[in-house]
Parts: sequence; C-alpha cells; structure tokens
Amino acid sequence: MTAWIPAFAGMTLSLFQRTNVKRIASAFAMSLALFVASLAVVHPANAQALPDPVPAQAPTAQPAAPLSAPGLPSLNKPLPSVTVGKVGGEPVSLPMQVLLLMTGITLLPAALLGLTAFTRIIIVLGLLRQALGTGQTPSNQVLLALALFLTAMVMMPVFDQAWAAGIAPYLNDQMDFRSAWTAASEPFRGFMLAQIRENDLMTFAGLSNSGPYATPQDVPFSVLAASFLTSELKTAFEIAFLIYIPFVIIDLVVASVLMSMGMMMLSPMLVSAPFKILLFVLVDGWVLVVGSLAASFNPV
Repeated sequence: MTAWIPAFAGMTLSLFQRTNVKRIASAFAMSLALFVASLAVVHPANAQALPDPVPAQAPTAQPAAPLSAPGLPSLNKPLPSVTVGKVGGEPVSLPMQVLLLMTGITLLPAALLGLTAFTRIIIVLGLLRQALGTGQTPSNQVLLALALFLTAMVMMPVFDQAWAAGIAPYLNDQMDFRSAWTAASEPFRGFMLAQIRENDLMTFAGLSNSGPYATPQDVPFSVLAASFLTSELKTAFEIAFLIYIPFVIIDLVVASVLMSMGMMMLSPMLVSAPFKILLFVLVDGWVLVVGSLAASFNPV
C-alpha cells in the first residue's frame, strides 16, 4: 500500500535537483514523504468509537416557599382609582377609557407650560443666550434642565400645599376625587392669580363674556390660564429687555471703534463676543439672572 511513497519522493527530488535550491527542495521532499507515510499508516478501522455522552438530567425545580411574615402589614392594598367607566350614566368601553387616559397624559406638557413658572424662566434664558451672541451655547438641553430645576424650586411651596390639601387625603381615602381635585387646584389658582395683570384678566373675561367677577374663586379656569400665560410672556420680555441693555452698549462701542479704525470688513459681533462674555462672568451673571428670576414671582 505504501510502495508508491519512495517513488513519489524520488520523482520530487529529481525535479527539484534541476534548480538552484537543491538543499531546500530535498528537505521539502523528505518532509512531504514522511507526512504522506504517516497518513497512510493510520487506518480507519483502528479508530475506536467514542462512547455516547450520557445526557445530563436537569434538576427538578422545587416550588418556592411563599414569603410570609405575620408581623408585617399587607402590601396588597390597592390605591384609590379614578372612575371613568361611565359618562352621563352610560358605560364606557375599555378602549375609550384608555384613549381618555392617554389624552390626559399628553396634556401634561401643556400644564407645565401654562400653569407653572416655566414659561417666564425659559424665555428669559433663551433671550439671554441671544444677547450674549454665543449661538447655541449653552445648548437647549442645558437651558431646559436649568429652567426645570428653577421651576421646581419656585413651585415647591405650591406643590406642598396641593399635596397636603388634596392629594394626600385622597390617597388615604379621606376625600373623594372631585373634592380632592378642587382642593389640590386651589394653590395653583392662587399662584396664577398673584402673577396676573388686571388688564390681561379683563381682556380674556371680555372675550369669554364672563366678567366681572366678585371673588377670585369666580374666575373660570380657562380665563385664568390664558391671562396667566400672556402676563408671563409680558414679564419675561420686560426682564429680557433689561438684560439686553449692557450687551447692546458693548456692541455699539465695538462697532464705533472698528469704524473709526477703518476696519469695516471685520464683524463687530466677532470682536464684541469676548467682551460680553468677560463682562457676564465678572459680574457673576448666572447667579444674578437666576436670583432675579426667582425673586420676580409675587408671593401667594
């Protein structure tokens, strides 16, 4: 069976002897002959079958023992639920209830904009960035984060009053949902009434044909929210105007100096930006702006 191996090695050796690399060719031919011989010695019949692996048996899962402690209070007490299953005495299907719930959730950003101090704060911060002339620095995410934290700080007393007056009694089954809603909304109404200008309130009262009002509780919520939003816009632009004045003066001075030096092709905004940033940092502008914004809200 292996008689052809010497012949193959001799033919290979005689072929490579004709070249200039006789030694390398001879070594390669001998190595190839030994490799083929080792393959020929191994016969398939000599291979022994490996035993079949024993399948491992998965341990049987034992049921977990229930955790119970007789001294601990029950944690399965359900929270009070808001019933929206009936409208006008007629039952409402489950998909309609889900639709109403999702619609209410989508109104949360509108409540954040129209019922809190967020509108005034974010407008002032945005106009401050334009006055500095820094483009998109700080970014919108940074301004939104700062506005949210400052809004939470300003509105924290209102949130505490709403929690103590309506939300906590409702969760403790001490008040029904309608009474809890009225009690929790009173602190927000007081906050908005403290910021509203009388002219804005009378304007929306005339548009809705619902004025004049004898007491603040008689003001409809729609009129209250609209007049509060317009009052916040006016106040925010007044604060932004005061912030703009020093930066506009710097722009005018830099533009006049460049014109007098004959540098008309050089942008005044490019030269004035470092001076405006330097002025803002030297006077600790962020602390002044944030402090002024927090103090600009009238107490309830």
